[in-house]
Amino acid sequence: MDYSKSGYPAQDKTAPRHVDHTKGAKAVPEAEKARKAELLARMKAAAQAQKAAKA
Repeated sequence: MDYSKSGYPAQDKTAPRHVDHTKGAKAVPEAEKARKAELLARMKAAAQAQKAAKA
């Protein structure tokens, strides 16, 4: 049996070893930023309320 032919095929020599996921990142829309800020504010308020209830 020819073991050199088994397994994953050889990668192209010019291909990058990984995909750069940071390249070409899309900008976050303003509406999404506002929604995230609102969620963060609600989470902080809930944490404060929980802290106050404990004390």
